[in-house]
Amino acid sequence: MATDAPNANLRRARIALAVFTVCLVLSGLTAIPVRWELETLAGWLGAGPDDAPSDHAGLAAFVVRARNAVRDALGRYPLLAYGTDWLAFAHVVLGVLFIGAIVDPVRNRWVITFGMIACVLVVPWALVFGHVRGIPVAWRLIDCAFGVIGIIPLALARRDIVEWEERKAQVGAPPCSTSPCTPHG
Repeated sequence: MATDAPNANLRRARIALAVFTVCLVLSGLTAIPVRWELETLAGWLGAGPDDAPSDHAGLAAFVVRARNAVRDALGRYPLLAYGTDWLAFAHVVLGVLFIGAIVDPVRNRWVITFGMIACVLVVPWALVFGHVRGIPVAWRLIDCAFGVIGIIPLALARRDIVEWEERKAQVGAPPCSTSPCTPHG
Protein backbone atom coordinates (compact mmCIF):
# COMPACT_ATOMS: atom_id res chain seq x y z
CA MET A 1 0.00 0.00 0.00
CA ALA A 2 1.28 3.48 -0.86
CA THR A 3 0.71 4.86 2.63
CA ASP A 4 2.76 2.20 4.44
CA ALA A 5 6.01 4.17 4.20
CA PRO A 6 4.50 7.40 5.55
CA ASN A 7 2.77 5.44 8.31
CA ALA A 8 6.13 3.89 9.21
CA ASN A 9 7.72 7.35 9.35
CA LEU A 10 5.24 8.66 11.89
CA ARG A 11 5.32 5.41 13.85
CA ARG A 12 9.13 5.66 14.12
CA ALA A 13 8.87 9.35 15.08
CA ARG A 14 6.39 8.53 17.83
CA ILE A 15 8.60 5.74 19.17
CA ALA A 16 11.67 8.01 19.22
CA LEU A 17 9.68 10.71 21.01
CA ALA A 18 8.29 8.23 23.53
CA VAL A 19 11.80 6.96 24.32
CA PHE A 20 13.04 10.52 24.76
CA THR A 21 10.08 11.42 26.97
CA VAL A 22 10.43 8.40 29.24
CA CYS A 23 14.18 9.04 29.65
CA LEU A 24 13.57 12.75 30.33
CA VAL A 25 11.02 12.03 33.05
CA LEU A 26 13.05 9.23 34.64
CA SER A 27 16.24 11.31 34.69
CA GLY A 28 14.33 14.12 36.39
CA LEU A 29 12.78 11.85 38.98
CA THR A 30 16.27 10.80 40.08
CA ALA A 31 16.61 14.26 41.64
CA ILE A 32 14.13 13.39 44.38
CA PRO A 33 16.07 10.64 46.22
CA VAL A 34 19.46 12.34 45.73
CA ARG A 35 20.68 11.60 49.26
CA TRP A 36 19.82 7.89 49.01
CA GLU A 37 21.40 7.72 45.53
CA LEU A 38 24.66 9.23 46.73
CA GLU A 39 24.74 6.98 49.80
CA THR A 40 24.17 3.95 47.55
CA LEU A 41 26.73 5.02 44.94
CA ALA A 42 29.34 5.71 47.60
CA GLY A 43 28.77 2.23 49.01
CA TRP A 44 29.11 0.66 45.56
CA LEU A 45 32.42 2.49 45.18
CA GLY A 46 33.66 1.00 48.45
CA ALA A 47 33.19 4.00 50.70
CA GLY A 48 32.13 3.51 54.28
CA PRO A 49 29.40 5.65 55.83
CA ASP A 50 31.92 7.78 57.77
CA ASP A 51 34.63 8.03 55.10
CA ALA A 52 36.09 11.37 54.07
CA PRO A 53 36.88 12.24 50.44
CA SER A 54 40.60 12.07 51.31
CA ASP A 55 40.14 8.34 52.03
CA HIS A 56 39.54 7.75 48.31
CA ALA A 57 40.73 8.82 44.89
CA GLY A 58 39.08 9.83 41.63
CA LEU A 59 35.36 9.23 41.22
CA ALA A 60 35.00 7.69 44.67
CA ALA A 61 36.51 10.81 46.28
CA PHE A 62 34.10 13.06 44.41
CA VAL A 63 31.07 10.91 45.23
CA VAL A 64 32.01 10.79 48.91
CA ARG A 65 32.47 14.58 48.87
CA ALA A 66 29.06 15.03 47.24
CA ARG A 67 27.43 12.49 49.59
CA ASN A 68 28.87 14.17 52.65
CA ALA A 69 27.85 17.62 51.43
CA VAL A 70 24.28 16.54 50.66
CA ARG A 71 24.06 14.60 53.92
CA ASP A 72 25.27 17.63 55.89
CA ALA A 73 23.18 20.21 54.03
CA LEU A 74 19.96 18.19 54.12
CA GLY A 75 20.58 17.17 57.72
CA ARG A 76 20.74 20.80 58.78
CA TYR A 77 18.48 22.32 56.13
CA PRO A 78 16.04 19.71 54.78
CA LEU A 79 14.17 22.44 52.94
CA LEU A 80 16.98 22.47 50.35
CA ALA A 81 15.66 19.16 49.01
CA TYR A 82 12.58 21.06 47.90
CA GLY A 83 14.75 22.51 45.11
CA THR A 84 15.50 19.06 43.75
CA ASP A 85 11.81 18.19 44.05
CA TRP A 86 11.05 21.12 41.77
CA LEU A 87 13.82 20.05 39.39
CA ALA A 88 12.08 16.69 39.10
CA PHE A 89 8.74 18.45 38.59
CA ALA A 90 10.21 20.47 35.72
CA HIS A 91 11.29 17.26 34.00
CA VAL A 92 7.80 15.80 34.41
CA VAL A 93 6.20 18.96 33.01
CA LEU A 94 8.55 18.90 30.03
CA GLY A 95 7.61 15.25 29.53
CA VAL A 96 3.95 16.28 29.41
CA LEU A 97 4.88 18.80 26.71
CA PHE A 98 6.26 15.97 24.59
CA ILE A 99 3.02 13.98 24.84
CA GLY A 100 1.52 16.40 22.32
CA ALA A 101 4.38 15.65 19.94
CA ILE A 102 3.87 11.91 20.39
CA VAL A 103 0.16 12.22 19.63
CA ASP A 104 0.62 14.51 16.65
CA PRO A 105 4.28 14.83 15.67
CA VAL A 106 3.62 16.82 12.50
CA ARG A 107 1.60 19.61 14.09
CA ASN A 108 3.85 19.67 17.16
CA ARG A 109 7.20 19.63 15.41
CA TRP A 110 8.00 22.85 17.25
CA VAL A 111 8.19 20.79 20.47
CA ILE A 112 10.89 18.66 18.86
CA THR A 113 12.80 21.79 17.80
CA PHE A 114 12.44 23.12 21.36
CA GLY A 115 13.84 19.85 22.71
CA MET A 116 16.76 19.90 20.29
CA ILE A 117 17.63 23.46 21.30
CA ALA A 118 17.47 22.44 24.98
CA CYS A 119 19.78 19.48 24.27
CA VAL A 120 22.32 21.78 22.62
CA LEU A 121 22.13 24.19 25.57
CA VAL A 122 22.88 21.39 28.05
CA VAL A 123 26.52 21.34 26.89
CA PRO A 124 27.54 24.95 27.65
CA TRP A 125 25.31 24.98 30.74
CA ALA A 126 27.03 21.92 32.22
CA LEU A 127 30.50 23.11 31.27
CA VAL A 128 30.10 26.66 32.60
CA PHE A 129 28.13 26.02 35.78
CA GLY A 130 29.99 22.79 36.46
CA HIS A 131 33.21 24.81 36.42
CA VAL A 132 31.71 27.52 38.63
CA ARG A 133 30.52 24.89 41.15
CA GLY A 134 33.77 22.90 41.14
CA ILE A 135 32.35 19.80 39.45
CA PRO A 136 35.10 17.56 38.00
CA VAL A 137 35.49 17.66 34.23
CA ALA A 138 34.58 13.98 33.84
CA TRP A 139 31.30 14.55 35.69
CA ARG A 140 30.55 17.63 33.54
CA LEU A 141 31.08 15.49 30.45
CA ILE A 142 28.57 12.95 31.79
CA ASP A 143 26.10 15.80 32.20
CA CYS A 144 26.86 16.97 28.65
CA ALA A 145 26.06 13.46 27.44
CA PHE A 146 22.41 14.02 28.40
CA GLY A 147 22.19 16.66 25.70
CA VAL A 148 24.35 14.82 23.18
CA ILE A 149 22.43 11.55 23.57
CA GLY A 150 19.05 13.23 24.03
CA ILE A 151 19.25 15.00 20.70
CA ILE A 152 19.53 11.68 18.83
CA PRO A 153 15.91 10.47 19.18
CA LEU A 154 14.69 14.01 18.58
CA ALA A 155 16.73 14.31 15.37
CA LEU A 156 15.46 10.91 14.23
CA ALA A 157 11.86 11.94 14.92
CA ARG A 158 12.35 15.21 13.05
CA ARG A 159 13.86 13.36 10.10
CA ASP A 160 10.90 10.97 9.95
CA ILE A 161 8.41 13.84 10.10
CA VAL A 162 10.17 15.65 7.25
CA GLU A 163 10.15 12.45 5.17
CA TRP A 164 6.44 11.97 5.94
CA GLU A 165 5.71 15.53 4.78
CA GLU A 166 7.75 15.05 1.62
CA ARG A 167 5.87 11.85 0.75
CA LYS A 168 2.53 13.56 1.38
CA ALA A 169 3.58 16.42 -0.89
CA GLN A 170 4.56 13.97 -3.65
CA VAL A 171 1.07 12.47 -3.73
CA GLY A 172 -0.50 15.91 -3.65
CA ALA A 173 -2.24 15.52 -0.29
CA PRO A 174 -2.34 18.47 2.06
CA PRO A 175 0.20 17.88 4.84
CA CYS A 176 -2.35 17.98 7.65
CA SER A 177 -5.90 17.78 6.38
CA THR A 178 -7.25 16.08 9.49
CA SER A 179 -7.22 16.99 13.13
CA PRO A 180 -5.16 15.66 14.75
CA CYS A 181 -2.81 15.09 11.87
CA THR A 182 -2.84 11.37 11.12
CA PRO A 183 -0.98 9.16 8.66
CA HIS A 184 -4.24 7.78 7.25
CA GLY A 185 -4.88 9.16 3.81
